[in-house]
Amino acid sequence: MGNNHVTLSIENNVAIVTLNRPEAGNALDLQMAKELMEAAIFCSESEKVRAVVITGAGNKFSVGGDLKSFAAHGEEINAHLKKVTSYLHQAISFFARMNKPFIGAVNGVAAGAGMSLACACDLVYATDKAKFVMAYNRIGLTPDGSGSFFLPRLVGMRRALELMYTNRVLTAEEAYEWGIVNQVVADDKLMEVVIGLAETLAKGPMNAFGETKKLFLHSLQETLESQMGKESMLLAERASSQEGKEGIAAFLEKREAKFF
Repeated sequence: MGNNHVTLSIENNVAIVTLNRPEAGNALDLQMAKELMEAAIFCSESEKVRAVVITGAGNKFSVGGDLKSFAAHGEEINAHLKKVTSYLHQAISFFARMNKPFIGAVNGVAAGAGMSLACACDLVYATDKAKFVMAYNRIGLTPDGSGSFFLPRLVGMRRALELMYTNRVLTAEEAYEWGIVNQVVADDKLMEVVIGLAETLAKGPMNAFGETKKLFLHSLQETLESQMGKESMLLAERASSQEGKEGIAAFLEKREAKFF
């Protein structure tokens, strides 16, 4: 993919997507946004991929938007940013809506769009050296990369606004306490833990995971009754699906289910 601002490798049905500009703190420029979208489309479509891990090269996850590359466009900065965010947002949409679990391995600072990207993951594991900061308001900007959607839903409105207004930096431990991170892992164990989890999930009922994720996302705009209506329909469909039949049979026969 291009000059590889994003790299992708697959092993044991797990795709590892790496933001790959370590010399720039994995700052997001137009090329990275475009390659991220290509990686998201590939992961969502490939039958070889049953779980996706996203991480950063070097000692940072991502410092956010590459302001230097944006500013270089002078008066054209508006048009340029529309291109960058179009690719970034399409990437996040594909990642968030694919059936496959999407796991963030936050290996260092996640700032601005880097933090938004972490918030968009289904699950997030962070090294104890990771730090999280929204960073937008400090430079007179507003969030992108789904940050304004996921952050208030993860931490609540008060805390989300506090993070925006004050530019408060959360340690990995605080991000864990606030519900942004599932688990804090020692630096040298991060990828081992995340890949272990991803490989386990890759053996799981991928379509059931996907439908569960969709239910959770949709619940944000449904009433109690309309959401329960969705639950009834999906549960019935799942029970007669291949995964459902295998899962129920395995339970009754007291054996491990083989989903894949």
